[in-house]
Amino acid sequence: MTNIQFHNPESVVSPLGLYSHTAKVAEGSELFYFSGQLGVARDGYCPSTIGERAEIVFANIVSLLEAHNMTASNIVKLTTFMVDGYSGADVRKARLKYLGDHRPASTAVYVSRLVDENWFVEIDVVAARAK
Repeated sequence: MTNIQFHNPESVVSPLGLYSHTAKVAEGSELFYFSGQLGVARDGYCPSTIGERAEIVFANIVSLLEAHNMTASNIVKLTTFMVDGYSGADVRKARLKYLGDHRPASTAVYVSRLVDENWFVEIDVVAARAK
């Protein structure tokens, strides 16, 4: 039994992407807040395309989850920031590869830039695990 329940009420439009409208975390669960992950590999390598960077972001997210004995199914909420002008389709492709059919609550936003002008995708995560 999972400690997260996702719901898409019939009173609102069905999700238009890879998300659920609401996520409910069971009482007593442990919550984990992950800092925004960037498309930078552990060795400092920073690829030139948003697709390659998104691959690194999601690989890092999975590694962080595994460090806490969790999987992608423990993700409650994702917030994705992409620099305007880059393809969201490339980020979705990486997301599907690493999250599969899991549809957490999600927000995706295009921004003019991130803190460092060399970054162009950042994703933060909220995850939950039953105690």
